[in-house]
Amino acid sequence: MAGETLLNQRYELVAQQGSGGMSVIYRALDRMLGRIVAVKILRPNLTKGSEGPAFVERFQQEARTFAMMSHPNIVTIHDVGSDGATYYIVMEMIDGDDLKKLIKTRGALPIDKALDLGIQICAALGFAHRSQMVHADVKPQNVLINRDGVVKVTDFGIAQALTDTLPQTRSEVVWGSPHYFSPEQAKGEKPTPASDVYSIGIVLFEMFTGRLPYVGRAPKELAIAHLRGKIPIAKDFNPDLPEALSNVIAKVMSKRPNDRYKHADQLGHILQEIRERSRQSARGIAPGRLAPPTVAAQQPARRQPHPPAPQPRDHSGVRATGAIPIPRRPAAPPAAEANATSPPLPGLAPIPRSPLRNPDGTINVEATGGYTGPFVPKRQAKGEGADIVTIILVILAFLAVAGLAPLYLLGVFPLL
Repeated sequence: MAGETLLNQRYELVAQQGSGGMSVIYRALDRMLGRIVAVKILRPNLTKGSEGPAFVERFQQEARTFAMMSHPNIVTIHDVGSDGATYYIVMEMIDGDDLKKLIKTRGALPIDKALDLGIQICAALGFAHRSQMVHADVKPQNVLINRDGVVKVTDFGIAQALTDTLPQTRSEVVWGSPHYFSPEQAKGEKPTPASDVYSIGIVLFEMFTGRLPYVGRAPKELAIAHLRGKIPIAKDFNPDLPEALSNVIAKVMSKRPNDRYKHADQLGHILQEIRERSRQSARGIAPGRLAPPTVAAQQPARRQPHPPAPQPRDHSGVRATGAIPIPRRPAAPPAAEANATSPPLPGLAPIPRSPLRNPDGTINVEATGGYTGPFVPKRQAKGEGADIVTIILVILAFLAVAGLAPLYLLGVFPLL
């Protein structure tokens, strides 16, 4: 380090916050931006030796990759750099404790609290899995909880950078921490999102029971337990645990990756459903049913003491005012519709369109023999003469009535 408490004339180390197998974490002041940050300094044994430069390059590449991720449950990376032989990564400062300290202090966590933390862990890792990234070192020490109860997952990529720089001895390298790594990691295989899901299962087991599922005096014993040991049932150590939740934890701790959930998002959705059912049960609601409606929705509609009597309405739908309603004359249909054949009523033949009018509604002069008056006579057949007999009878009837009129006036009819 160029100075004991200053990195690159910018980050002033204030106090040590914690340490792990690969790094030491300091609380620091960013003099350039005037803010408090966390500085993670890699241990010298990782950066020296023949593999040191390769590891540093891989570590910086991983750090830059994860610095591009922006998620409320993932610690934000601000900077990656070095000062001489000191390599460091600058992150946001989280005021709070890690999940490991919380479990050591309180033991088994309340079910609702542990579910909430588990859902947030799954949200962080699910986001990484959708970005084709694997954490490879999921453990409570890498789960930070701020003062507001928000989870912040940290240390993405460091374990992967360490192992990727030693391909010739990969089978001898154990990914992650021995208490939390997956069976495939115990065999030296490259981890997948399902490997992170397994590690989340170990963390869930520890949160709900206050203890680890597998214990051993050496990493080799722990590796054998992950590979061959019987899967412990969380409900056996915490009888208050719902059966469904205990089964989910056992599922994600399966030895074969295909028997687990493939991504953290899937596990997160299951935990959300269990939490909702648990909260409904605490409120006395039958599981699987929706929450009751709000108070406003439960209140019945107010009834009027004397509902007004129905008022008569006229044909137009307007409330009557005492005047005699005048029925409206229906609007005349368009010419094309007026001349169309009327649909037949049940049992009646259709009424044909009148041949005395044109399609536009005007009188067909040819059909009326040239007459266009208000009354159109019946059309006569072509060449047919007037009915002379009918005309004569009409005239005689008229003369007979005219002849009787004077007799009526003279008083003849009463004498008859």
